[in-house]
Amino acid sequence: MGVAGLAQCWTAAAAADHVPQWPGLSLWVLTGMLWLVISVAFVGNAARSHRWRSEVTDPTFGVFSSLGVLVPTLLALVLALHSVAEWRVVFLVFVGLSTGYGGWVTAGWVVNGGSLERWHPGYLLPTVATGLVCAAGAGQLGYRTLAVALFGYGLVCWFSLTSIIWLRLFTLPPMPPALAPTLAIELAPPVVAGNAWFTVTGGRVDAVVLVLGGYAALMAVVQLRLLALYRRLSFAAGWWAFAFSYAAAVAFAIRCLTATGAATGLVDVLLGVITLGIGALTVRSLVALHAGTLLPRELPAAAPGLPVGQSGQRTS
Repeated sequence: MGVAGLAQCWTAAAAADHVPQWPGLSLWVLTGMLWLVISVAFVGNAARSHRWRSEVTDPTFGVFSSLGVLVPTLLALVLALHSVAEWRVVFLVFVGLSTGYGGWVTAGWVVNGGSLERWHPGYLLPTVATGLVCAAGAGQLGYRTLAVALFGYGLVCWFSLTSIIWLRLFTLPPMPPALAPTLAIELAPPVVAGNAWFTVTGGRVDAVVLVLGGYAALMAVVQLRLLALYRRLSFAAGWWAFAFSYAAAVAFAIRCLTATGAATGLVDVLLGVITLGIGALTVRSLVALHAGTLLPRELPAAAPGLPVGQSGQRTS
């Protein structure tokens, strides 16, 4: 998902004729290859551990499983934009799967209940990220009515779930260090919503974009304040939570700059910063994978009373 975010940045710049199309398309190919490799490894691990049902219902980790369906939705969108029309059908199928999965997960929260301590920003992924990302794709393909409906799907879920997450973050002990990088996800909803709204309006900067931009600015300041916390964390796969969130913010900034024609020289700076950042994250991940530390065998100790999963441990 992080590499897909970087691909979106280059694609947004290419749409404004600021850069060639080939870097973005190359990154989409890389995204597809990574998704295939990771999906095979993920499914094989779940099969060996007999974790088919517990994986998606785990109160800590289950919400991240939705990205396994959302990434191919984005890939189908790219193919629909650059290939035969039949890929539009594939995209719509994956939109149905993604949003349906979000509804199924939401029903699970109702049926299973649970304490407020289990909540973290990753809970925004199954519905908020899914609805807004799918809305952007529908808008790009010209399905304006569907795009607005999906925009509402994601927006209302964002408002309702964020209130719960803020309550947990403001009033309860800090999350365990392994989940702290998910705080970066709080930056994603306003910028992903902004990217989606641009596709609905044809790239105009209107009141909705300005409102979303204002909240995104607040979340950017929050991220700056959290840098001291992030620096104390040990590196692990969870750091990829930074990649898509920050890439979505850069893509939103690029669209704003190109729509207004203001300071377009900043586009090069933004592309350079996000590319170098995700490149460094990739190199660090390869080093950690070689050292066997990328996927820890257990979730680090949580704050007292904080559930870390159905079994209390996590086999990677």
